[in-house]
Amino acid sequence: MGLKNKNSIRWRIFLPIVLAMWVIIGILIVFQYQHETEYRKSYIKQQLNFINSRIIAAYEQNDDIKPFLNFISNYLDNSVFDQLKISAYDANDQLLYAIGRPFKTPGEATDAISDANGYIRTNAENKVYFYKVTKSDDGNLIIHTAMPWTASISDALRVDNTLLLTIFIFALVAVTILAYFSTSFIVNNIKILREFARNANNPDFKIDESRLGHDELGDISRDILKLYQGRVEANKRSEREHAVAIHAIEEKGRMQHQLTNNINHELKTPVGVIRGYLETVLTSEEMDQETQRYFLQRALDNVERLCTLLNDVSTMTRLENGSGKISFTEINMHDLVYTIHNDLNQAGALNNMEFDLSMPLECTVYANANLLTSAISNLFKNAAIHSRGTRIGMSLVSESEKFYTFSFWDNGQGVSEEHIPHLFERFYRVDAGRSRKSGGTGLGLPIVKNTIDSLGGAISVYNRSKGGLEFLFTLKKAN
Repeated sequence: MGLKNKNSIRWRIFLPIVLAMWVIIGILIVFQYQHETEYRKSYIKQQLNFINSRIIAAYEQNDDIKPFLNFISNYLDNSVFDQLKISAYDANDQLLYAIGRPFKTPGEATDAISDANGYIRTNAENKVYFYKVTKSDDGNLIIHTAMPWTASISDALRVDNTLLLTIFIFALVAVTILAYFSTSFIVNNIKILREFARNANNPDFKIDESRLGHDELGDISRDILKLYQGRVEANKRSEREHAVAIHAIEEKGRMQHQLTNNINHELKTPVGVIRGYLETVLTSEEMDQETQRYFLQRALDNVERLCTLLNDVSTMTRLENGSGKISFTEINMHDLVYTIHNDLNQAGALNNMEFDLSMPLECTVYANANLLTSAISNLFKNAAIHSRGTRIGMSLVSESEKFYTFSFWDNGQGVSEEHIPHLFERFYRVDAGRSRKSGGTGLGLPIVKNTIDSLGGAISVYNRSKGGLEFLFTLKKAN
């Protein structure tokens, strides 16, 4: 049963083709046999017609036909026509001359039976003849020529069956072999597709496309393989994208959970301090006014720190969830940085650090003014609070067709290299105690990175060889 199923496709294709070709060859052989038989009969008929026409031609040229008839009789001796009968009659059916027994008599004429062509007749003796009647133009001479169906005639009409049979067998064998190999090419592609279908679930299975034929079926097979391979690649991409998406969702959930924990932790400190100072003021009735003022001022400082923290958290949330809704406009970077430094310096937020600005006056970027102002302000404040340096600077270091690259640096102490990869993490502090004392929330640099990313740029941080940190970031050029 397995072998039958294995070869069913081949036999279903092979058998109808070879049987149809056998039938066609058989029909051609039969047709050739009949054609050859009719050709040999027509040759005898042509000879009878030729003899009659020559006799009539001699008569019409007023030649004596008897010598011509004698010549024909002598010429046909010892040939297949040696029993040929020729009878010449006048218009009154009087026999004028005959070779052999006179064949045509009025009685025989009425009893004779003709075939479809009028060539084969039977006489009263029920013998088969090849028969031809020809009249002269004046009707005074009628020639009756008859050739009985003798053994010599039968041999002359017999077709060589051995030759035809040999041709027939050779043709059948050739056609069978041709059909077998022709179907092999067709079935080969089907076998490959069947092999492919059985192993399609095996990711390591591959098909050598060179085994496929260079024909329409081979092209179809290649197209199917390409579609399958494309589908496999698409599934792999989908699985990778799904894995990345799941990882991103899990990472986002982890970060949100971490952010929530960090926010709770960061809120506890100023809230606890505020509560402690207020409880102290309320419960200490004998506290002098100067001490009360000190405690209340400390509580107010922590309230401001708490407000700053909440504002930074709000900014981070907007950047992460609403980057697609950011409005962009053309901004003169030189004027923006100059204004930010001037405002922070007048507010005393830069601890009197010197500032170097190296930027063309016409340096225009495509960004959001509020977000960019907040990011650069955070860079200034971060340097002023944590760098312990005396100088900060900002410059345009390079440009491409679509982006400007800016550098913001300080000449402070920098940070240990193990801290560099974590500087943009939320609530990460190189010196936690000092950062809290100085009022840092741990969200300044993460806000800077999220802002630059949201504006379509990128940012990185390095320790300078001369001391301090350097932030390199890109922004889109205005068209």
